[in-house]
Amino acid sequence: MTFKPLKIGKHIIEKPIIQGGMGLGISWDRLAGSVSREGGLGVISSVGTGLYENRAYADKLMGDGRPYEVENFYSRKALFAIFENARKLCGDKPLACNVLYAINDYDRVVRDSCEAGADIIITGAGLPLTMPEAAKGYPDVALVPIVSTAKALRILCRRWEKAHGRLPDAVIVEGPLSGGHQGFKYDECFKPENQLEAILPPVVEEAKKWGEIPVIAAGGVWDHDDIVRMMELGADGVQLGTRFIGTEECDASETFKKTIIEAKEEDIKLFKSPVGYPARGVKTELHRRIEEGTAPKIACISNCVAPCHRGEEAKQVGYCIADRLGDAYEGKRETGLFFTGANGYRLSEIITVKELMDKLLNGE
Repeated sequence: MTFKPLKIGKHIIEKPIIQGGMGLGISWDRLAGSVSREGGLGVISSVGTGLYENRAYADKLMGDGRPYEVENFYSRKALFAIFENARKLCGDKPLACNVLYAINDYDRVVRDSCEAGADIIITGAGLPLTMPEAAKGYPDVALVPIVSTAKALRILCRRWEKAHGRLPDAVIVEGPLSGGHQGFKYDECFKPENQLEAILPPVVEEAKKWGEIPVIAAGGVWDHDDIVRMMELGADGVQLGTRFIGTEECDASETFKKTIIEAKEEDIKLFKSPVGYPARGVKTELHRRIEEGTAPKIACISNCVAPCHRGEEAKQVGYCIADRLGDAYEGKRETGLFFTGANGYRLSEIITVKELMDKLLNGE
């Protein structure tokens, strides 16, 4: 199969492969810049930028180094530096930013992303009904929501058209095999009717009703054969996250990469999360400590996500997601939270982004 370029708004993605936005610190300048350089779409995660370059851009830190309050956890200065460094790798090729809808200061972080140089904004972790308002004033920035059902896309398109006079420039449909937070409740993640192969065609049909909205398939896409299969089901492109963890350019710590590579299939689980959605990752020492009641103490310092209600949900599930993702980024095996897709156990080697893109496009 010959893969066609992917057009998202005014931007042309030479190779229809989007690298999933992975936070905290998994897809920052090195990974995203390298993917865009190789003709895909690199996606910078806006999560936890206050930890970038050893917290050099956070204005206020607690004594233990945690970014204080939302303005430091989602550091504007750090986001600008990440984009500047990514541009040194990819030049003027399209570059995206992933901004979770569930975060505090969503509108501000979207504006920061646009001003930092994002060509495309991608938003999931909730149905982003107000996304166009957040990006108002940046007409050249393409907006790409993530949905899990055709109904969700229909609701979103109706609201966007009525309230904002625009439609998505593309849509990502994500199945429940993805890493991190899911768009389904725990039990729903295992139902056949919610798997990517089942939800993709209805989203493709719904997208056609609204005009030329490209559809990107995500969640469990692993190799060339998977990409061909998604294209045959009507997708215009694919998004992969976990596979890019196994690259030299991935911004994750070596401990993070090693944790995923060493994981067995039975180690990868769905967990409760303070964000309110189930999240997939590797069961590690952290989860054993949570079950025993000996996990690190929870104190809401960064105020990262709205559904957590200033640490109340964190106390319910037994961990602070900002702190634990931060530990994973910094290579702290015992207290880190290591997100991965369901296929993470298949990761067996570290290769370059260039080599991975070649495998994805041309087969093993």
